[in-house]
Amino acid sequence: MNVITTKNLSKEYSSKSFSKEKILALNNFSFEVESGEIFGILGPNGAGKTTLIKILLGITHRTSGEVKIFDREISDESYKKKTGYLPENHKFPNYLTGEQVLNFFGKLSGMNSIDVKKKSEEYLKLVDMEKWKNTKIKKYSKGMLQRLGLAQSILNNPELIFLDEPTDGVDPIGRKEIRDILNNLKKEGKTIFLNSHLLSEVELICDRVAILNKGTLVKSGRVEDITALSNNYKFNTSKIEEKTLNSLLSNHKATINGSNEFSYNTGSVEELNKLIDFLRQNNVMIHSIVREKDTLENMFINLIESQN
Repeated sequence: MNVITTKNLSKEYSSKSFSKEKILALNNFSFEVESGEIFGILGPNGAGKTTLIKILLGITHRTSGEVKIFDREISDESYKKKTGYLPENHKFPNYLTGEQVLNFFGKLSGMNSIDVKKKSEEYLKLVDMEKWKNTKIKKYSKGMLQRLGLAQSILNNPELIFLDEPTDGVDPIGRKEIRDILNNLKKEGKTIFLNSHLLSEVELICDRVAILNKGTLVKSGRVEDITALSNNYKFNTSKIEEKTLNSLLSNHKATINGSNEFSYNTGSVEELNKLIDFLRQNNVMIHSIVREKDTLENMFINLIESQN
């Protein structure tokens, strides 16, 4: 089941007051987010990510196209009762304590006092902020604010959670803890829509991603698929005799990295299996065959640079 579906979604803004010139923030953007997955939206500044999130949350309106959440038109705002949201650069009142912030937002979402108190205690502990619950917000660091913001976004037990830069300002240990929390939420069947500039974090946590550039979808898919260098395989073997190495080099056009390691480039499964048969015929033990991958960050940079 798709939790989010857009089809030919477009959004135009006027460049200046009383100007007829338009800025196209989203251009015929179509994608789906499946139930129970962590989905990442990526793109450089000005790509249209914030506009997309605002449309999905009903904060701003589309110019054209279709948007469905929980298989209902976005004009049916009942879906908002099942969503949570952590905005980028969120601001909580400095004079409130962490516990008071959650109490305020919990009641704002329609929760009763008993549930707010129970869930506040549970989620403050979950994000490791329990000992700071009676401390005023003005004394919180950026990382502490992010942890509190995450607790706020899941306080009403939403089915769909929008997270905009959830690990911004959080130290490496904190990022790992947040990843663990998100993975546990996924195990509970939650769907998470994530926007982050930390591509190494996205690569670790997301099931699928979509890459936006200048309002247009330029690539989407599973992280492991779009980072695969699809035709390059790295072999680790027992020691290979010189005669066999020469044959690998001349006949199979392999790249020799050592007496027990080489790379082979092919788009043919048949050719790959012929090479494996050749190794076995020459008494070479295969320890591993790894399809080489690029990092999401490198792939992203190369893709965006090729678009500009």
